[in-house]
Amino acid sequence: AFLQRSAVAQSSESSSALDAKYKKVFVAGGSKGVGRLLVDKLIADGSEVVALVRSDEAVADLSAIDGVTCIQGDAFDYKTVEGAIDGCDAAITTLGGSPDDEKRVDYEGNNNVIEAAGILGCVRVLLVSSIGCGNSKEAAPPGTFEVLKDVLKAKTRAENILIKYYTNMNWTIIRPGGLVTEPMTGKAILTADKLGIGTIHREDVADLVCKALSAPNTEKKVLTAIDPSVVAASNPTGATFEPFELN
Repeated sequence: AFLQRSAVAQSSESSSALDAKYKKVFVAGGSKGVGRLLVDKLIADGSEVVALVRSDEAVADLSAIDGVTCIQGDAFDYKTVEGAIDGCDAAITTLGGSPDDEKRVDYEGNNNVIEAAGILGCVRVLLVSSIGCGNSKEAAPPGTFEVLKDVLKAKTRAENILIKYYTNMNWTIIRPGGLVTEPMTGKAILTADKLGIGTIHREDVADLVCKALSAPNTEKKVLTAIDPSVVAASNPTGATFEPFELN
């Protein structure tokens, strides 16, 4: 009986791997937050994952997962990023820093991922950015924007590189609202409304990113990720936004 159950499990895993649109996905920022949750979801969907991480702890954590290859290195180092992406057919970056950082991984690290993907012919790229970037500046509460302005400006630079110079690439930019570490609600949405604002749980962002990766209608789209079911101080009027349906 044990052998039969094992055989069924192996068959199911093989089927899942065959069904994955992208077989090998690079993830930058996979050691924590949205990126770490995303690694689990990609593996569950049948993709292999190559994760670029810095710490020994992150290497130990991710290396214990079947289907994950860990590359220990720094996203600020272009050659390390390029070497990690080589052989992948999709790249996702969730890199982000804080206002106090002297160097901006929000631009430099993300730009390294974008540039390496372009050079290597990894034509599917998904950048997780933030509300308040680019044409969504007006959506962010003024106080929040002021605190995060240096981070948001750096992320905007990365967005603009992708939008302006990578016209032959299948890219998607997802801008989450205020992030909360709570279990997934399953009610979060993507919207193309540049004024979309709200809160979203990190696991819901990871779920939407994973789904958007393989959705053909997300090509060259900039989308906001929020959860209408979560009360948000940033949206005191309870404004609603039209969902962008993935297909």
